[in-house]
Amino acid sequence: MSEPTLSLKDVHTYIGQHHILQGVSLDVNAGRATVLVGRNGAGKSTTLRTIMGLYPVRSGSITLDGEAIQNRKPFHIARLGIGFVPEDHAVLTTLTVEENLRLAMFKESEDGWRRMESIFRLFPDLKRFLHSKAGVLSGGQKQMLAISLALVLDHRIVLIDEPSKGLAPVVVEHLGKSLNQIKDTTTVVLVEQNFYLASQVGQDYFILDDGRVAHHGLMEDLVNDHALKRKYLGIG
Repeated sequence: MSEPTLSLKDVHTYIGQHHILQGVSLDVNAGRATVLVGRNGAGKSTTLRTIMGLYPVRSGSITLDGEAIQNRKPFHIARLGIGFVPEDHAVLTTLTVEENLRLAMFKESEDGWRRMESIFRLFPDLKRFLHSKAGVLSGGQKQMLAISLALVLDHRIVLIDEPSKGLAPVVVEHLGKSLNQIKDTTTVVLVEQNFYLASQVGQDYFILDDGRVAHHGLMEDLVNDHALKRKYLGIG
């Protein structure tokens, strides 16, 4: 296994007076898809938001290739090569699909336009609706656009929070195929409640429970560990 690209060591995060992350430690290895699973309220989304600097680290460390990045501004972290796809389709609905993508590009370049063309190959619907307002897109199409906003820059790592939420099963199936293509070129960290999707995409897993890492390993082992899934995920 490759050396960790992104590491959290004993990270504690508070939201107001609530102690959400209570010593989270995990490694994300370059070139692999890592999935964070667990029950609602376990701290999965908070972990991603803490990595991105949206929530401050009270104690502990977050490193990218050995460089401390905890408590940096989110735009600094993005410029280091970490993209973030938040829950609930963070797209600008009054702008067109093209305007959303061009805005996310920061500075237009030949590389950026080439990446946009690769996005259209991944999500053909976006090219079809290129000049339409993002607000008219379906839920699945908005999720495709939200993911594309993180891909239009040359991010080394993409954090994706609950991409299947509210989507029909047929859309989730398509999303899983797209995420599997994305992980071929980009390190992915995925928070996902839909265990089928998580198991189709993930290579490594971390189970969060009450703000701590309860278990971790290879996804193929978790798929076959019914006792572990029943204990921490509530599925047989």
